[in-house]
Amino acid sequence: MPALLDIAREQLALAARQSLARSVTETERLGGARVRRQGKEYVSFSCNDYLGLAHHPRVIAAARAALERYGAGAGASRLVTGSHPPYAELERLLAELKGTERALVFGSGYLANLGVIPALVGKNDLILADRFSHACTWDGARLSHATLMRYEHNRLEHCRELLEQHRAGFERCLILTETVFSMDGDRGPVAGLSALALEHDAWLMTDDAHGLGIFSADRADVQMGTLSKAAGSYGGYVCARSDVIAFLENRARSLLFATGLPPASVAAATAALRIMRDDPELVKKPLENARLFTAALGRQPAQSPIVPVIVGQAGTALAASAALEADGYLVVAIRPPTVPPGTARLRFAFSAMHEAEDVERAAALLKEHGYA
Repeated sequence: MPALLDIAREQLALAARQSLARSVTETERLGGARVRRQGKEYVSFSCNDYLGLAHHPRVIAAARAALERYGAGAGASRLVTGSHPPYAELERLLAELKGTERALVFGSGYLANLGVIPALVGKNDLILADRFSHACTWDGARLSHATLMRYEHNRLEHCRELLEQHRAGFERCLILTETVFSMDGDRGPVAGLSALALEHDAWLMTDDAHGLGIFSADRADVQMGTLSKAAGSYGGYVCARSDVIAFLENRARSLLFATGLPPASVAAATAALRIMRDDPELVKKPLENARLFTAALGRQPAQSPIVPVIVGQAGTALAASAALEADGYLVVAIRPPTVPPGTARLRFAFSAMHEAEDVERAAALLKEHGYA
């Protein structure tokens, strides 16, 4: 134990010197776009609840009803007795929304990638992944023991080059991208990658964590995502053809050996999906707010509700975050290793709940403090 303590203290001190130390801060979400931290209220631009559905009365009512009827927990993995009745409607709605035959819900988006990627490919196969893919994509790819190659971010030609050079040497090939990239907010070239996959006898898998509820379904063999962002609840999912889903039910270890989600979480996500389906004006609002922000900064229109303001060094990002916090705006600094060295940033996530005056005020403060 003394050696472990020494290592922990040494690494913490090193992180602090590099402005990379992190700690958990209790944050109470108050509804709308407001949060409370250490007794002070802020307008938050660091929540992924893009549609404000986590506090929607219909979502809360659905969770409460499921809690009272089915209890607090699933009680087992899904293939034992943990696939309680609320799952069926959630998976039906997901498949409908994504335009696929079936859907399969996992414990989280992270667990979905950890289970699905190794189920689809193995040591004799090839994975081509966008170099800005999420950490859970890399973890799932490494667990598969497939040969892993990165193509330059959103560069179809580089992906094509890798396919032409290496595809013939492997039994199967899986291409990975995101529909909306979480740190830059730009959108993946899904249609182009789909064409490449078809041309080179490969499969395309998309991560739609930040696109669900904001953009329409993409064209991919496998579509995964999360229910913890626009859906305002918790869990992950995969959508595909029926036989592919049945295969994953038998092979995805993070489904087989994980307890099912609480019924309240499943019912809440189902209610959220219905609201997304039935309220197109709500769905438009996050991108509208993001574009109001980029217009105020004189930048190109936002591609998604995520807008990064890159400031360079980790210490600069912390200072920028602190300056906005002093004015009542919470925008958490994003630093390496989450983003590459030299690209620390403030990552603005816009919600349907943001008021126009707060969006414009945040842009004005960035200019005032010299970070725009």
